Amino acid sequence: MKAIVQDVYGPPGVLRIEETDRPEPGRGEVLVRVHAAGVDQGVWHLMAGMPYAVRAVSGLRRPRSRVRGMDVAGVVEAVGPDVTRFRPGDEVYGNCHGSFAEYARAKERTLAPKPPRLSFEQAAVVPVSACTALNAVRDSGRVEAGQRVLILGASGGVGSFAVQVAKAFGAHVTGVCSTAKTDLVRSLGADEVLDYTRQDPVDGSRRYDVILDIAGNRPLTRLRRALTPRGTLVIVGGEGGGNWIGGNQRQLGAMLLSPFVGHRLRAHSTLVRHRDLEALTELIEAGSVTPALDRTYPLAEVPDAIGYLRDGHVRGKVAIRL
Repeated sequence: MKAIVQDVYGPPGVLRIEETDRPEPGRGEVLVRVHAAGVDQGVWHLMAGMPYAVRAVSGLRRPRSRVRGMDVAGVVEAVGPDVTRFRPGDEVYGNCHGSFAEYARAKERTLAPKPPRLSFEQAAVVPVSACTALNAVRDSGRVEAGQRVLILGASGGVGSFAVQVAKAFGAHVTGVCSTAKTDLVRSLGADEVLDYTRQDPVDGSRRYDVILDIAGNRPLTRLRRALTPRGTLVIVGGEGGGNWIGGNQRQLGAMLLSPFVGHRLRAHSTLVRHRDLEALTELIEAGSVTPALDRTYPLAEVPDAIGYLRDGHVRGKVAIRL
């Protein structure tokens, strides 16, 4: 099968297309014939091996897994022992091992039936980003109807879903993005859109019940100025920072500070589970959530897709089609 592989950490240029052996599903696993795959910041971190902390999982000197890609949408080709929820021919979407390939293995618990309303390309960009958004809004943020929610990074992969999920929960949503992307955030349903190049969204002039800071770098002290006295701050991911733990230093700071202040400070990480995918399917089929798909690339152009993402041009999400 054709796959995008890498043998060393580095920039997108370390990726190449190669003929490899087709994987076989193990116990509790599903083999998916990939129709489309999603691209997110996690793919870059695993490709680059940065910050260095990710290498504790992905391999200290070189990547343990040669094939990149985590988000997948496709058709079940075969199932391993103990798989009960799927059979060959089922259309699925979710999280897997190596989706930048013609076939990929996935654990049964990280897959769900593909939403009929979506194309394979649309479905492929949902799992990691939308599950992160759902869990940040529902679980970490505990967003309720009528609350005022500020979403920093509203035009990105996680942010574009977070705006829609928070609206579906009945919140008054203010999205923050750059000038070029205000129309996108408004189209996602945000009640207000702030252009961070023209005003500081956390200067304290407005207060919010919940703030979702997605891949940002603002200090905790500044973010807390924009919270109500008992408000909640959720740090989702983080870019920049040092080579060892990167932007995750703010997440560590939030966890350490939270017990000593009136605000709820939460650090949020990504986890894809079938029950969350099924909850998202309900929102998608109801018309409350629709992936903001910027563009698609063929498999051979995965390096270009990752470069486009890292350059900050993406409005929503990018997909790989097979």
